Amino acid sequence: MQIQFMGAARTVTGSKHLITTEQGTKILLDCGLFQGIETDELNQNFHFNPAEVDYMVLSHAHIDHTGLIPRLVRQGFTGPIYCTPATADLCNIMLLDSAHIQETDLKRVNERRERQGRPLIEILYEAADVEQALKQMKTVRYNQPFWLNDEVEARFTDAAHLLGSAAISLTINEPSGTKRLTFTGDIGRPNDKILRMFEPFPQADYIICESTYGAKLHEPEPDMKRHLLEIVEETCVKNGGKLLIPAFAVDRTQEVVYALDQLASEGRLPVLPVYVDSPLSVKATRVMQDNEDCFNPDILAYIHKDGDAFDFPNLHYVSDVADSKAINTRPGPCIIISSSGMAEAGRIKHHIKNNIEDPHNTILLVGYASPSSLGGALKRGDEQVKIFGETFDVRARVAVMDSFSAHGDYQEMLQFLSCQDATKVKTVFLVHGELEKQQIWQGHLQGAGFQHVEIPDMYESVTL
Repeated sequence: MQIQFMGAARTVTGSKHLITTEQGTKILLDCGLFQGIETDELNQNFHFNPAEVDYMVLSHAHIDHTGLIPRLVRQGFTGPIYCTPATADLCNIMLLDSAHIQETDLKRVNERRERQGRPLIEILYEAADVEQALKQMKTVRYNQPFWLNDEVEARFTDAAHLLGSAAISLTINEPSGTKRLTFTGDIGRPNDKILRMFEPFPQADYIICESTYGAKLHEPEPDMKRHLLEIVEETCVKNGGKLLIPAFAVDRTQEVVYALDQLASEGRLPVLPVYVDSPLSVKATRVMQDNEDCFNPDILAYIHKDGDAFDFPNLHYVSDVADSKAINTRPGPCIIISSSGMAEAGRIKHHIKNNIEDPHNTILLVGYASPSSLGGALKRGDEQVKIFGETFDVRARVAVMDSFSAHGDYQEMLQFLSCQDATKVKTVFLVHGELEKQQIWQGHLQGAGFQHVEIPDMYESVTL
């Protein structure tokens, strides 16, 4: 059996891992979009033949794990795509949104490239490709074993990273013997404010493990609401500015809204407009509300008491383009929550462009941002950034709150892996992380008893 790491190898986006069994079955784990600057070639070319892939198994709905599925279909993949029901619900809205964003952004990019005399970029996929991909999705619930074919059995277990997110465990019966492989997907946090606790997964011989925060510990959870309130008060009350929060439309937006809902319920949130400016976030909130079976007991108790965890006075959900543009001309302080989380696409880029040079404003980053993305540049402290091809001085304050992160830190990821007998795991392959952080995470894993921990490079192929 071989694993070839076709994405998220020594980088955090573009999750894609191709398994080829001894009998020639090809299984693709995730098919994510590379996000950030200079990713055209990475997204245009798979470096494998999509028509030869037999099955796809999907860990969760984030675009860096799903965003190239329609292109895979466009280029000839006809097999089933297995995922959890909540993941399918989210893909239904997120992939169509991705197609729309690509079409809009590509027009702008190609106009600029044409002026520069550079070749135009081909569109990755269109809405029709998304519709076909959705038809190929087959849903399976957590802890329900299912067979891809007569040699491969699969199982999803809750990874607590996103609504419907899962670790994927495969049992592969080959002529040379049975191999048990688990792909963690993205690992969530044990005390997520919305989602249930992650679950143990079956003992594995090999683990493909994420490593986003393998080198750090998050801000202590008890400080989260206080920290958020301090930023709101300093920006909106003291400075009279706007608080811009780039947030992934699914889970992160709802987690921020839930925190603000609690502050409003407690009478501590200043009275000011709060805008969730993203059609996708509006739809995602409805999907979240329709999948309360994934929620933890605490938020379910809050909903029973409060009636709704995602609605409070002065909160406005914005879908219409004209209403979105009007926010920027509206006088006075406000909070704007908008996607995407890495500030790399969507309406948040327009809000940042219009507000980044005003020192009264704050841009609050509440999750991971790839170093090559706009969010990554802001998080890094760059004094100037490019937005839609124009250069802007960063005069707005940039604040960071990693306590909202849906990625576990290294202690939380070790807790997730504690269900394993480390002496029985032959190799852990680290993916979905920057190399320096992976090397630190490698040391933590070896200290926990995992003897063989490897960091594969892009397109590297490993025989098990």
